[in-house]
Amino acid sequence: MNNDYTKPEFKKLLQKLQEESWQLELLISGFAIFGLITALPYIIDSVNESENSQQIYSFVIYLVALISCSILIFNLLLHVLLRGLWIGALGLRYVSGDIDYDSLKYSPKFTKYLKKRVGSFDKYIGTLENYCSVIFAVSFLLIFYVLAITFTLLVITLIASQLIGNDDLPNWLSNGVGITLIVFLVFGMFFTLIDFVTLGFLKKKKWISKFYFPIYWVFSFITLSFLYRPLVYNFLDNKFGKRLSLALVPFYILITLIAFLKYNTSNYIDPDLRSSDYVANNNNYENLINKENGFIDNVAIQSKVVSDNYVKVFVLYTENIEDRIFNYYPDLKPEIDSRGLTSDIFNGNNFQSGHKKDSLRRIYLKTFNDIYSVKIDSITCDSDFILANSANGKLGFETYVSTKALEDGKHLLKVNRLRIRNGDTINLKVSTIPFWYYKD
Repeated sequence: MNNDYTKPEFKKLLQKLQEESWQLELLISGFAIFGLITALPYIIDSVNESENSQQIYSFVIYLVALISCSILIFNLLLHVLLRGLWIGALGLRYVSGDIDYDSLKYSPKFTKYLKKRVGSFDKYIGTLENYCSVIFAVSFLLIFYVLAITFTLLVITLIASQLIGNDDLPNWLSNGVGITLIVFLVFGMFFTLIDFVTLGFLKKKKWISKFYFPIYWVFSFITLSFLYRPLVYNFLDNKFGKRLSLALVPFYILITLIAFLKYNTSNYIDPDLRSSDYVANNNNYENLINKENGFIDNVAIQSKVVSDNYVKVFVLYTENIEDRIFNYYPDLKPEIDSRGLTSDIFNGNNFQSGHKKDSLRRIYLKTFNDIYSVKIDSITCDSDFILANSANGKLGFETYVSTKALEDGKHLLKVNRLRIRNGDTINLKVSTIPFWYYKD
């Protein structure tokens, strides 16, 4: 196939593909909707799990995937609905042709009004065709917009954490260069947004365009707009595509508002309240957590009703725990932090001596036990946390405390931690979990 776009043969081929593209649109939409709806529950669970585990990288990735899936599902369902209406209209036209207003025998007033407002049936079919084509194309363009926003925020975050927040760099580089880049990116993001919302206003004014061009050039790489720019300008030079793209914005806002709607049955009682001395949340009891998509809210014990002579206490591991351990015991902090996205090929820590790493791990665990403590009611319990997996396979710290001295009835298990701030050590509450103890 000759791909020389200047030749008439190529233009004829494009014309033919345009006329038959509706079949591919329906095929792609059907498979995409099925796959996205199937994957959506898993993505939602991953977002909740990564948020609960405070894994910022995973949370951002899954959140972007969730937003993209939601946009695609809405747009593709709308596309299939309109495309189905278009096919139905084509079938009806084959049977009855165009609308014959005279055969309806309406009054002249209504006949004149309907001819003006409803018009030709062929025009209606053409309008439906335009709607379907534009909605299908804009569905994937919106995903690029989501990625553009994500990459822009990611670049700002990386500069703030790796440049400004890096104590190993000289001050002129971390603050001078870092703050300058942040200011440029923030203002650049603001001007790019204005240009996008106003459909290219900053590109139209000669003196403003000279100032805006460097920003536009930089952000074309940050947002990867060079990949989809022809699609954008093809929308902007078409009034119908421009109007439809803007008309979809209120729908997205409405869907977002609907997604956050909920019905309150009480002014004081909320089913999502965290465990306390008067609330028992299922996310703090291992036997009530769904093993497939449930998650632990910081701390969990085996059940609400305990009849054993011990209470199993599990503290979920998060990256914040490691930060607290480094703050409490600075010598444990490695020169190169291997947390985050990494590869075993380039991870030098994997080649450390096994004995050395094991001894550091023991110090790490001892520091955790120094920071975290367990109480039942007001009595401090002997605890010795070790590394373990929970009943649903989550990594954390586990210990067992005795219940032999407890009386039958309700008790409160409290997990606290120490925090050093401004040279002072204070005791903070991590979790309070009610349970009922009854001997066998």
